[in-house]
Amino acid sequence: MNPNSEDVLQLVTALFMVNSSLERARRRSKQAAALDLLQIVASRNGVSPSQISSELDLNQSSITRRVRTLEDAGYVAVVADNQDRRSCRITLTAAGQDELKRLGEVGLGRFAKFVEDWDAQDVRTLSRLLFKLELSKAETSDREQHPGGRRWQHES
Repeated sequence: MNPNSEDVLQLVTALFMVNSSLERARRRSKQAAALDLLQIVASRNGVSPSQISSELDLNQSSITRRVRTLEDAGYVAVVADNQDRRSCRITLTAAGQDELKRLGEVGLGRFAKFVEDWDAQDVRTLSRLLFKLELSKAETSDREQHPGGRRWQHES
């Protein structure tokens, strides 16, 4: 049986509540902001500030301040970009890798507290369903952006 409009409304309401509370927590926590940036630098060694800005959907001046803070702490190294001398490349240091690991453990510990009274199967089910939702979103987005066939076949 397919979900009805009330089912979808309940899903959307729950997702917005969770997303909103996570965003509030992220904005309040300097550690969460550092974790976001460190994760990007770790996954794309030699990333530019503009790439980070695009990934986090933040103003580049905000990224510059955050990178400078992480550089001052010894978590990232900033070097001139050989291809574009007006820009730089950011890499993770050993201390940054340690901090990334520490912050990840803090975050996992926090989520473990959220579900400590849950049945393990409920946690697995929620995880599976969230991955399924993300896959469905991606597939729907692809279909909407790239309909099959020729353009003239879709014009009315």
